[in-house]
Amino acid sequence: MAFLQRAIEAQVHRLVGFGEGATDLDNPPGDPGLFGPGSAAWRVHGDFTAMITGGIAALFLQMLHPRALAGVWDHSRWREDTLGRLKRTAQFVGGTTYGGTGEAERLIAKVRAIHAHVRGTLPDGTSYSAEDPDLLAWVHVTEMRCFLEARIRYGPDGLEPGDADLYFAETAVIARKLGATWLPDTRAEADAYLERTRPELRHDDRTRQVAEALLRQSAPNPLVAPAGRLFLRAGIALLPDWAARMHGFRRPQLTPLSAWSLRRLAGALRWAIRDGSPARGMRRAAALDKAGQPRHKAAAGEAG
Repeated sequence: MAFLQRAIEAQVHRLVGFGEGATDLDNPPGDPGLFGPGSAAWRVHGDFTAMITGGIAALFLQMLHPRALAGVWDHSRWREDTLGRLKRTAQFVGGTTYGGTGEAERLIAKVRAIHAHVRGTLPDGTSYSAEDPDLLAWVHVTEMRCFLEARIRYGPDGLEPGDADLYFAETAVIARKLGATWLPDTRAEADAYLERTRPELRHDDRTRQVAEALLRQSAPNPLVAPAGRLFLRAGIALLPDWAARMHGFRRPQLTPLSAWSLRRLAGALRWAIRDGSPARGMRRAAALDKAGQPRHKAAAGEAG
């Protein structure tokens, strides 16, 4: 069983690029990071199944915004590496949630530097920029909405009363550091924002091509292909009804068999993943010096 556990964990780490040097979750000892172990962000982001399905849902939701889609269309290798954005999102969210304060700030600065070069013009002549505060808000809110919905629907017990609102208030810190201005601080505000934004959304030929590329994306390993297909269906099931209709998904909800299979898969993954981002972040945050004090001064006050 130990061999199976390690094999599953290693496969998950490869899928999200864990251990590739993209993030340092171990230093400095004692630093709680931007949120800390008692935060709603740690609780929401701590389940792999919820994060992967929520990430898939976010991709389908985000691509309905013409300017968000244009950045992907013009500035990424989406045809050859459809899952690359999901992997990079996992690294960014994992690092900014569970990494130390300095590591989170480094990742944010890296993304801001990339955004500075992501700009262009839509087919209708409308200009776009990844530094646009409104576009940053769209990407942030759709991600957080989908991660939270996935955690509620597919994750284990453990969320506390008020976590949904607290989650939006906490994670807004990241989006503001990226350049967003107005952001929702509660779940109700996030839902209202999505409704207000609906008139700006479109499903056109570009949307169809990017969505089809995601639907056809092959698994990195044939052994995990069934799990990949299940995650895809579960992600689509998280979409708001109106977004599913825009994509033409006729039966977006999971069947009873698929729901049962996802629960079994999620349980197996929780058993297998023992040294993921939450565990490493917890070890770093809990590290003490010989006098029994947090090694990093940020642990004694606000994390930033």
